[in-house]
Amino acid sequence: MTDVSTPASASLDGAVSTANAATETETVTLANGLTCSIPASSPLAKRLKSQRTWVGPSAKERLGILRRAQSIAIVGASPNPARSSYFVGTYLLQSSDYRVYFVNPNATEILGQKAYPDLASLPEVPDIVDVFRKASDIPSVVDDVVAIGAPTIWVQLGIWNEEAAYDAEARGLTVVMDRCIKVEHARFHGGLHLMGFDTGVISSKKQVR
Repeated sequence: MTDVSTPASASLDGAVSTANAATETETVTLANGLTCSIPASSPLAKRLKSQRTWVGPSAKERLGILRRAQSIAIVGASPNPARSSYFVGTYLLQSSDYRVYFVNPNATEILGQKAYPDLASLPEVPDIVDVFRKASDIPSVVDDVVAIGAPTIWVQLGIWNEEAAYDAEARGLTVVMDRCIKVEHARFHGGLHLMGFDTGVISSKKQVR
């Protein structure tokens, strides 16, 4: 009998595994509906447990988020030109019409703009809070975003905290995670191929800015 106190987790190719504490096995439900049991300590069971289950907004929904937004705050912004947040900030200032705010308690100015110590210090509530912080810091950033009433938290490429994503959505936030806002904006603007490569195409069509 399955231990209902242990949550099921989605796995690769639609399989779902449920732990059986009494027998130390995993009951795996495959995408075709068949089930089988495997040792809970096996490499396959560990891999299935590690699979991501949270799914963020679709490309169309992300486009809508960017089109509706007028202001973006970058949490974890750095004055170091070698950091990705600096590159993204440069792009947003030069290639978009967003009001861009930089949040870093250890900096006074970034890219010629005033740097703010925290989200609560911003002169307005940003439409998007773009986050460059390590995965373990995301829950506290979610708290800050909720506290100021910002509608969207956008966690940058390479940063993943699934529990924080679920929690943020439960608290009313729109969540984008493990995606680069610069790449997404450029793609919708016509400057990138679907895979993120520069197309070199200059279009006369008005795109999202």
